[in-house]
Amino acid sequence: MAGIKDLGTLLSSIDPVLDERSFVFCTFPEFHWDDVHQLNPIGFFHEKEGLTLIITQQEAINKNINYESVYKLISLNVHSSLDAVGLTAAFSTKLAEKNISANVVAAYYHDHIFVPEEKAEQALAAISEFRLQSHPVRLK
Repeated sequence: MAGIKDLGTLLSSIDPVLDERSFVFCTFPEFHWDDVHQLNPIGFFHEKEGLTLIITQQEAINKNINYESVYKLISLNVHSSLDAVGLTAAFSTKLAEKNISANVVAAYYHDHIFVPEEKAEQALAAISEFRLQSHPVRLK
């Protein structure tokens, strides 16, 4: 099933869901894939400086892994195409207007946004505004 490319359709269909877990980004200059698997990361990216993992805060605490900030995950439950143009710009602009940082991961089916834990509810409300704007209330 192909993802949606039309920005208007994506924004009007956006259904953001806040994950209850707290996440951290951590980095490992040297790593072994067996160790990575044991950390059960929700995401990872191999950079020239090392491996960045996204794991739960609890996992980091349990394994005594250093991290700087704590994030909440908002998943956009709309099947966006990897070729869609403007979706990331739209929600990152909306969050920037509210002074909320956004660390975005685009996966095959959905976009996922990591926002500072203390601003998660505000970010969820901001992203939800897209649906409200596309479905205006009509007074009789």
